Amino acid sequence: MSTSPPSLPSPLHNEIVQAEDIKSDESSDQDANKIAILSISNDEPLVTRRELWSYYLYCNGDNGVGPLGYTQTLFQGLATAAGYDPVAGPGSSCLATTASGQCVVPWGSGTKSVSSVVLIANGISFAIMTAIFTTIGSAADYGTFGRWLLFAVTVVCWAAQYACMALTTPNRWSLAMVLYIIGFVSYGATLVFFVALFPRLARNTPHARQLREKFENGEISTEVYEQEESLEKNRISNISTAHSNVGYVATLLLNLTLLLPMTNNPKVDNYVLVLVNTYWVALGIWWFILQEPRPGPSLPEGEHYTTIGWKQIWAALKTYKHLPYTFMYLFSFFLLADGLNTTGTLVSICQNNKFSFSFLQNTYLGLSQAITSTISTLAFWYIQRYWKISTKKMFVVTNVVTILIPLWGMIGIWTEKLGFHNVWEFWAYNIVFGLFQAPYYAFSQTMMAELSPPGFDNMFFGLFGLSNRASSMVGPNVIQAIIDKTGNNWQGFPFLFALCTAASMVIWFGVDVTKGRRDAVKWAAEQRSHTH
Repeated sequence: MSTSPPSLPSPLHNEIVQAEDIKSDESSDQDANKIAILSISNDEPLVTRRELWSYYLYCNGDNGVGPLGYTQTLFQGLATAAGYDPVAGPGSSCLATTASGQCVVPWGSGTKSVSSVVLIANGISFAIMTAIFTTIGSAADYGTFGRWLLFAVTVVCWAAQYACMALTTPNRWSLAMVLYIIGFVSYGATLVFFVALFPRLARNTPHARQLREKFENGEISTEVYEQEESLEKNRISNISTAHSNVGYVATLLLNLTLLLPMTNNPKVDNYVLVLVNTYWVALGIWWFILQEPRPGPSLPEGEHYTTIGWKQIWAALKTYKHLPYTFMYLFSFFLLADGLNTTGTLVSICQNNKFSFSFLQNTYLGLSQAITSTISTLAFWYIQRYWKISTKKMFVVTNVVTILIPLWGMIGIWTEKLGFHNVWEFWAYNIVFGLFQAPYYAFSQTMMAELSPPGFDNMFFGLFGLSNRASSMVGPNVIQAIIDKTGNNWQGFPFLFALCTAASMVIWFGVDVTKGRRDAVKWAAEQRSHTH
């Protein structure tokens, strides 16, 4: 019985046939892998210094301070000001000194807690991201569509952030929710489509080309080539992550020039969002000007950008037998990202409540996270480069903290002495998050780059985006239901701890990156050999 995977509708993907059985002996495997590596296209423009710097500058501006941090704080603050204490009844204030700590706003025919509303907004955002990534994500592999798609979602995010100037009174909390969702969705899309560019950049740097020439001339072995190419991917990934954190620090310091002298101005938070966004516009625009053209193949005749994505994803999913480790990682990361993203949202809700939605306090906390993130990203990269440690081992180290964060939050169910109830805990959380989670993001995307077939970057990073950002349709909805039922934010942490732990175990013990990378390269070579 044939086990050939289905066809993919593109010039590169027209026919996918089952790869010929490779003999299990080591020499045959190396020969097959060498042929696969040599089949990677070498015709794309060389990455220039200014192009690479424009990539880093975009990362610097796209640091998430506005769409992830301040916009949520503004939205949650307005909703809390507009709501009432359900214990005291309608007409009461959630901000009164005698308030019970609970707060509800009108929702449909009844009410819903503000924490639940924030989580619902996140769930809606991730659902929209799912639709975007599945519908047009992999279409970015064709022609120049990816270039214009990134530009479009970037402009939408910029517009949503500037529109937050209208959020000045509590009765506009529903508008704040809409703008938060638009900003969050478009920001998440910029991350996915921008990160999808770096494997192609890494393959076309001068160092990568030199490695390729040495490999073709027989000066280095397959193992050395793979290790050095992996380090090149990690170099760009870690430096771009470091730039994002540098931008985080710079943005927060810049914000203090408004937050400190204008403390009593009721619109200072809105002005800060405008400043944050302008910083991104000033740095991010250069990528669209200096990016070298690396178009993909033309869209197949009879296909459309809005439908080809679903066809490709369906066909790609059916290739799981040929790319087992790639899909094992995608599935596990789906659960892990769901747990981590929702944990971050839940801790932010607790933090905003603790600091009374203060932009100034959140700026100080953000600075502690941003500074440690920058230091740790560069330190982890230095450690990896010096000792030539594999991407997976570096990822596992950072991943341990992912599990410990919701575990710590669980303690808060039984006592108020620990478990995100105290000011010092939020300082500790931001510092620890910076030390380990910034490198975690860098290594997670590098693992995806290593497990993605060359030339199919947007398709598989679209699936990665689905696993990363869009996965969190599940977590926020489960947690908001738990909080709605119990009235206790901390009751959500046990579910998140179980989710992160289960996903981590599969990645730690089930994903073989070395075999997965070779499977991916061979699979991509098969597609090219059957389309030319």
